[in-house]
Amino acid sequence: MIFQSFRWTRVGALLAVLGILSSCGLPQVGPNKREIFSGSVQKEGDAFVVSVNDRVTRATAVTPALGFSQEFINAGIIGSDTIQPGDVLGLTIYENVDDGLLAGAGQNSTILEEVQVDGAGFIFVPYAGRIRAAGNSPESIRRIITAKLEEQTPDPQVQVRRVAGDGSTVSLTGSVGGQGVYAIERPTRTLATMLARAGGVTIAPEIAQITVIRGSMRSRVWFQDLYSNPELDIALRGGDRILVEEDTRSFTALGATGSQSRVPFESQNLSALEAIAQVGGLLANSSDPTGVFVLRNEPASIANAVMGRDDLEGAQRLVYVLDLTQPNGLFHARDFVIRNADTIYVTEAPFTQFSKIITAVTGAAGSADSLASIGGS
Repeated sequence: MIFQSFRWTRVGALLAVLGILSSCGLPQVGPNKREIFSGSVQKEGDAFVVSVNDRVTRATAVTPALGFSQEFINAGIIGSDTIQPGDVLGLTIYENVDDGLLAGAGQNSTILEEVQVDGAGFIFVPYAGRIRAAGNSPESIRRIITAKLEEQTPDPQVQVRRVAGDGSTVSLTGSVGGQGVYAIERPTRTLATMLARAGGVTIAPEIAQITVIRGSMRSRVWFQDLYSNPELDIALRGGDRILVEEDTRSFTALGATGSQSRVPFESQNLSALEAIAQVGGLLANSSDPTGVFVLRNEPASIANAVMGRDDLEGAQRLVYVLDLTQPNGLFHARDFVIRNADTIYVTEAPFTQFSKIITAVTGAAGSADSLASIGGS
């Protein structure tokens, strides 16, 4: 009778464990493949589930386009001595007569020590009038004044020099070696040379972005593109603001991967294969290589191209499926482009759940033996 009691106690414990497992389920890292497919539009869900192939990789290969507008690219290089509003000029005017317009009796020259360029960019010179100074070099201003005075005094000679002011300057902030305000000089009249003057970028070049703000205009480029595309090395203008910052794009990795976290991009373009490698790859003892999913909200234009339709409107939820065990599976993962805010989810292999059941049952059996031993003692 004691043996039968022990046996029935053990059986009862096992049945209780199985009952709990069937009602509550086993712990898992997330939904399995069957559960994800059950949420597809085809099964009255709210997401399109699409297997990745060559056509899908082409339709979704959209990367952020960074580059300068034509206003930036077409701007010519300015001289290093260009005058700006606020600069102070010194003028010396020589007249080839004894009694000149400006010079006093017995003198043939007039010195105007401090002539400030007003906020609108003009200066006033007696008998020459109001002259545009900002945007011109001292040599250009000299010619303008000379031409104005020639109408009233013979053969005037004019000297123009900057007394105070930095002329054309730009400001550099962010991840550069030396933040500050720098004058546009002859060696630093373009973006790349000015960045070098400031000590270069202090973050990884692959993820460095350069933003240039000029008045109400703003454009951004990748740092590396300055050297691969010479036309992007734009000429600078006084007042430009240059910001160097790290790429802010990221994706989220979940499921049976080496790490589960929000992961920043490490390059301009990131493939699914690179993203998986970036988080430590798939877990060899638990992941399902046939169930690698990329979850994304696609704009209607791309969603229609992927689905072969033309009636979808607004952002659509798409779930892309990568099967790494297929002959071209790794190639598809290499060619599939990951975008900002994507979620990469790797399901667990079916045998992992089976192993959990075995572990739970055998653990329960050990507990039943313990209970039976206590009951029989």
